[in-house]
Amino acid sequence: MSRRSVLKWTAALGGLASISGGGLFYGLKRANSQPKTDEKTVWTTCNVNCGSRCLLRAHVTDGVVTRIETDNYGDEEYGLHEIRACLRGRSMRHRLYAPGRLKYPMKRVGKRGEGKFERISWDQALDEIAERLKKTLDQYGNEAVYVNYGTGNLGSVLSNGSSSKSHLYRLMNSLGGYLNLYGSYSTSQISQVMPFMYGHRLKNNALSDIANTKLAVFFGNNPAATRMSGGGLIYDLLEAKQKGNARIIVIDPRFTDTAAAVADEWIPIHPGTDAALVSALAYVMITENMVDQDFLDRCTMGYDEDSVPEGIPAGNSYKSYILGKGDDKTPKTPAWASRITGIPEQRIVQLGREIGTAKPCYVCQGWASQRQANGEQNARCITMLSMLTGNMGLQGGSTGVRESSSSLPMALLPNLKNPVKKSISVFTWTDAIKRGAEMTALRDGVRGADKLDVPIKFMWNFAGNCIINQHSDSNETTRILQDESLLDTLVVIDNFLTPSARFADYLLPGTFNLEEDDMVKQGYSAHLQYVLFAQKAVEPFFESRSIYDISAEIAKRLGAGDIFTEGRTRDQWLHKLYDDTRAKVPELPPTLEEAFKMGVYKRKVAEPPAVPYKDFREDPENHPLPTGSGKVEIFSPRLWEIGHTWELPEGDKITALPEYVPCWEGVSDPLKEKYPLQLIGHHYKQRTHSSYGNVDWLKQVAPQELWMNPLDAGKRGIKPGDKARVFNDRGTVIVPVKVTPRIMPGVLSLPQGAWYNPDKDGVDHGGCVNVLTSQRPSPLSKGNPQHTNLVDVVKA
Repeated sequence: MSRRSVLKWTAALGGLASISGGGLFYGLKRANSQPKTDEKTVWTTCNVNCGSRCLLRAHVTDGVVTRIETDNYGDEEYGLHEIRACLRGRSMRHRLYAPGRLKYPMKRVGKRGEGKFERISWDQALDEIAERLKKTLDQYGNEAVYVNYGTGNLGSVLSNGSSSKSHLYRLMNSLGGYLNLYGSYSTSQISQVMPFMYGHRLKNNALSDIANTKLAVFFGNNPAATRMSGGGLIYDLLEAKQKGNARIIVIDPRFTDTAAAVADEWIPIHPGTDAALVSALAYVMITENMVDQDFLDRCTMGYDEDSVPEGIPAGNSYKSYILGKGDDKTPKTPAWASRITGIPEQRIVQLGREIGTAKPCYVCQGWASQRQANGEQNARCITMLSMLTGNMGLQGGSTGVRESSSSLPMALLPNLKNPVKKSISVFTWTDAIKRGAEMTALRDGVRGADKLDVPIKFMWNFAGNCIINQHSDSNETTRILQDESLLDTLVVIDNFLTPSARFADYLLPGTFNLEEDDMVKQGYSAHLQYVLFAQKAVEPFFESRSIYDISAEIAKRLGAGDIFTEGRTRDQWLHKLYDDTRAKVPELPPTLEEAFKMGVYKRKVAEPPAVPYKDFREDPENHPLPTGSGKVEIFSPRLWEIGHTWELPEGDKITALPEYVPCWEGVSDPLKEKYPLQLIGHHYKQRTHSSYGNVDWLKQVAPQELWMNPLDAGKRGIKPGDKARVFNDRGTVIVPVKVTPRIMPGVLSLPQGAWYNPDKDGVDHGGCVNVLTSQRPSPLSKGNPQHTNLVDVVKA
């Protein structure tokens, strides 16, 4: 670093030592008290994976961010409202100057996971990483290199919009490729199963279309927490509620913020039983003649016996399954479902009649219902409500998946082509380290080949905490990573010493988003399209480097520098991507420099909202779906084949029809004798997943607490604020308790994302829910079932 940079940071932070202690903000106050020589305000944003993309304005004095404000630019004439940020974004200065900011490249000197490192130079770090990577490629091939899932730096064109990993993908593709992944920790089950029914992931009507419906039913969907801000979908929902006259019902184990804000009724349900509820609702609609038979006949396959594919034995239609004429000989009556879901029988009957007679009816599901051990079935069954009632392709109707959004078309950094064709589920990387060469297509969901040939030996991790904190069974993951006979090298690039970063062999300080110029896509929104031009606010912290420059240097050392950069610097790529974006959105300013002066471009979306699948509904023959039949395949021939050929553990089941399949560690598992409470996690205002988990302001505003119903707490002598010991066979967490009727009896919820903080015995004191979750994947997608857990609780 230059002498000037050292002096600047020393003055700003009150001495270098203050960066690791409580003197940090004292140092900032000292800087604020000095005579001002250079002041500016720049547009920026919160680049984390919350689903929104809020506008922020950073106030900078003498090279130090002194204040963060939010959007103050709206235009009532054009309906361009302000995109206001939540407290997370407004506390960004506390992340930028957090005591745990990484300053220098470091190399592990202790046991993996101990967090012991020594400072090294950038040249040494890059040389040794390149040497280790080359050794892995020479000895095991490109299949042994894995780029781990991470979403801590999201939304910008230089992070490929929806991925934190594009630079590392591009790097590895310039070197011959890497082991692919499919799915995500957010949507594995729903994204992988929808193509079997609909040919693709499936879209839904926008939340703003609720203004045009009579009844809206939300399954495990909480946009007030997951899509906050003036740029998020909660704005669409509140506005639609005011414009229309829809009755809104929220079905969820918790009385969520969305239920509190907009719902006319909350229906609590046991986790993992959504499919049982829907099956009983279907029973009511079928037996009381409320289904849209015309839509089912024209647009679906497999509803009744007449539309089941040839060669399939009788009794395998959806109607037969619901009425008890299938293999299980069990009518899916409201009484049957009541015993499973915990919802009164009469309420199920009434809800079936409400959905069956409301036209249009808007049904949507969040991603909580599918993040279960039987999550694929929950996701499929919920969409059946829209199929049975014929609401697909209608204004104010729906398809039953999560609400859709819109965005401006933007050019993104290309990843290059990956020559390696094999891929694993995003959730099974620990298996691929432990027994990679044993993983097969039929047993483990390997794609692109019958099996893997080698285990993962080299792993990259950029801007992600899914190595230890967000992955299941943190204690087991710790044991796997500490066995150095398995994984040879783990490289982490991050801003902070996160729980995952502590396991790095090489730990590299990346730049913060306020330390780079970038162009940022909007988050999920339907009513407004916008793009933010985020200008660098301050110089990079100490020796931090951008992920682009780090990747380019590794590529250069391994003879692929020109392939990776194509002769461009990071700044030149940004200008190229802006020009490519402007070709798609010509109303943008002529140059990137002018765009930075503008700060943000907004435009209103035309109303009424677009209706997905309108053409298919009206004329399915000339506008078919991309399925084998061109129709909605309620009976899936491909799933019928998979269900009869895959090797599944006891208790797992893949069915051709959308059915309720009881799951392990679910409401009816015999393990409830030992662990009587169902545990789920939920998104929390304090953090976006684990991002912002190190901000003291937010910990005070929204402390980490276990949600527990008063009935369950009373049985255990637990009062509000008491610390509890939550445990199962996988681990123990000690955490304060929030005793509240906002969660149903028999169910607990521990907000996900709290930083893993184990003591010497492995007992976590940080409130990390993943100490208690299982690494056993769901049957079809091999996805993360992180809401399927049985535990017990005692007062600590």
